[in-house]
Amino acid sequence: MIELRTPAEVEAMRPAGRFVAEVLATLRDDARVGTNLLALDQRAHEMIRRAGAESCYIDYHPSFGASPFGKVLCTSINDAVLHGLPFDYALRDGDLVSLDFAAAVDGWVADSAVSFVVGTPRDEDLALIDTTQRALSAAIDAAQTGRRIGDISAAVAAVARADGYLINTDFGGHGVGRTMHGDPHVPNDGKAGRGYPLRAGLVLALEPWFLASTDRLITDPDGWTLRSADGSRGAHSEHTVAITEDGLIVLTDRSFLGVD
Repeated sequence: MIELRTPAEVEAMRPAGRFVAEVLATLRDDARVGTNLLALDQRAHEMIRRAGAESCYIDYHPSFGASPFGKVLCTSINDAVLHGLPFDYALRDGDLVSLDFAAAVDGWVADSAVSFVVGTPRDEDLALIDTTQRALSAAIDAAQTGRRIGDISAAVAAVARADGYLINTDFGGHGVGRTMHGDPHVPNDGKAGRGYPLRAGLVLALEPWFLASTDRLITDPDGWTLRSADGSRGAHSEHTVAITEDGLIVLTDRSFLGVD
């Protein structure tokens, strides 16, 4: 069921968005060559506890997950792009890192993701990350009252195709509110002018993600981590946004912290 939020409820979601933004900015700063993924997850756990927030991941067990996730942060490295289960791994020079984090504050959820390279970057990795960021910006621009879900999807796909990337629609954006994943689904490809009409009060997580040379995923033995089928690298950018009568609010915007 698609739920629309009142202006007061959208305002009540701002602390969750700000908290998620702060956690991702902190973890991005902490993620350096030699940093262990389990240490990043522990830092996120500590920030959740100090803020009196609630993890959306630790007990999460959807049909596609082998078991409850058990961690509070998704850490996808290099050819992993989604749902990366943190494990005992120290980041290496040139690793492409995607961090995805969702938490609830006072019962309201926000969800966001960021990709970056630790150490010395490859040009092709920076280009891939840039495409996901520009696709997210295009999705945000399209998320306006009077338009439709298909307009968001088409905007994402146009950026990806212009840069030569294939698109997987198995996982994409989604509704956000009292729970992390709700209706509607927002695929990263679609037809403009089609789908659910965008109305004030709709809160969505928009999340373009692409792989360098395939659109096929395989699942790790951990039952969670999704990797490219051909070993090529992936990147992922995501923000939670609220559509209002006065325009769009990017609830997980990190610019107030002086970061992108």
